[in-house]
Amino acid sequence: MKRRPKVGLRRNSGFSLNVMTDDEVNEIHLATLEVLKDVGVFVENDEALERFDGGGCDVDPKSKVVKFPHWVVEDAIESAPATFYACGRRPEDDVILEDNRVTFTNFGEGIMFVDPYTGEYRETVKADVEKAARIIDSLENVETYERAMCSHDKPPESQALHNAEASLLNTTKHHWLCPIDSFQAHKIIDMCAAITGSKEKLKERPLLTFVTCPISPLKLPDHHCQIIMDAANNNMGTNVVGMAMSAGSGPIHLAGTLIIQNSEVLSSLVLNQLTNKGGQFVYGSSTCPLDLRMATATVGSPETGMISAAVARLARYYSLPCFVAGG
Repeated sequence: MKRRPKVGLRRNSGFSLNVMTDDEVNEIHLATLEVLKDVGVFVENDEALERFDGGGCDVDPKSKVVKFPHWVVEDAIESAPATFYACGRRPEDDVILEDNRVTFTNFGEGIMFVDPYTGEYRETVKADVEKAARIIDSLENVETYERAMCSHDKPPESQALHNAEASLLNTTKHHWLCPIDSFQAHKIIDMCAAITGSKEKLKERPLLTFVTCPISPLKLPDHHCQIIMDAANNNMGTNVVGMAMSAGSGPIHLAGTLIIQNSEVLSSLVLNQLTNKGGQFVYGSSTCPLDLRMATATVGSPETGMISAAVARLARYYSLPCFVAGG
């Protein structure tokens, strides 16, 4: 079990990046509750609509817009665990994610790269995913693994399965993976159960966490809802990564974008907790500004670092484990 040193504890003076005061964090939270209650979120999945309706939300079946009373959101926040156990293939590979404890993973997913043997700039293939997993597996200070590349030589409808196989067979670290849809999610669960020995053992030590993203602004698409419910039904964690873009799919100012991101993640958390109360959930973010000149996501911009720091602060406010882009 790896317990990395904590950061941000106010014991001695020194460098820190506190982008919001306590009052400002509370204002973001209150604004988020207002958006969820008065504007709501478009939910594409019928089963998710039924869960929201049974959980106290105001559901319009025609528009598929769900509005969330304050108590529903706050109950979900309260019931989600503050500590996330990222189990590896071996107990010594286990990592704990919790308040102020910083760990690192690689970023994903690379779709093009320079072949180290030929110098060719090309699309990534399954063999590259395997090699990348081995590299990450050998890096001591990268504690968990996110599939780094994509198997472009495999059909799109089964690509996530090939990514999972290439990764799971080449690293003992906890794995973050987007299964794309419910069909592939169930097949990946079967793969993990084969590794652990059974689905019961997998529930005891989930060695993989599903990653999924809402669509900004304020939409929970069908596959996103299904992945959340599939993970929760199998006692596996869910990492919901918000990807709102300032001046694109979110307001141009960072505070407004944070509110959109927060609304999407917290509405996903409600679905997670209505499916499996007390289930493991990670507050994720790869939110960044849109480059208005080039129409691209500025993942490496200073503003992305500011947003990520603010998201980490919000996650701490909610006592939720956090997963953010480093920029």
